[in-house]
Amino acid sequence: MLRILLADDHDLVRGTLAAYMHREAKFDVYQAASLKEACDLCMRVGTFDLVVLDFRMPGMEGLNGLDQISKVCSCPVALMSGAAPLDVADRALRQGAAGFLPKTLTPETMVKALHWMIAGEIYRPEAVVPQRENGPNVRLTAREIEVLQCVSEGKQNKEIAEDLEIQEVTVKLHVKALSRKLGAKNRTHAAMLARDMGLV
Repeated sequence: MLRILLADDHDLVRGTLAAYMHREAKFDVYQAASLKEACDLCMRVGTFDLVVLDFRMPGMEGLNGLDQISKVCSCPVALMSGAAPLDVADRALRQGAAGFLPKTLTPETMVKALHWMIAGEIYRPEAVVPQRENGPNVRLTAREIEVLQCVSEGKQNKEIAEDLEIQEVTVKLHVKALSRKLGAKNRTHAAMLARDMGLV
């Protein structure tokens, strides 16, 4: 079970989100009402797959909270806000945040974004930071190359998940990311393009 740390000082918002994440995505969700509580949990509980911090809560002091929690927790850290200016979102991503989550996202999109970041991708809402357009210089992560190799061998998502010892939903996210980066219409097209570009 994937472990999420959700930090938000608004009890209703935090509780509602945590319940939805647990019910719909089967996440094991730990909750904190301040940055200090979040840091304490990281030190006490240990490894999390993702930390989600509310931009406006006790202890955050702007984007300093990202640096503080990164010192005690080695997993990806995402920033969440209902009213942060777009330049704050941009600065957070440039500062190393795994993503920026507007509270206006639908619950379904929120869960997909969480899986996306856990898989090692950066979540950039189009309204905040436009995705890089596809081009000849495609940059893939090591994990994406592994998935791409498996796709090129004709393996299905379940087989890839077993081979790489990751969850099938994570494989689906990688395949989607690969298709976007390569400009492919589907997984078969992605495999063909990858061969043409010398990626596999």
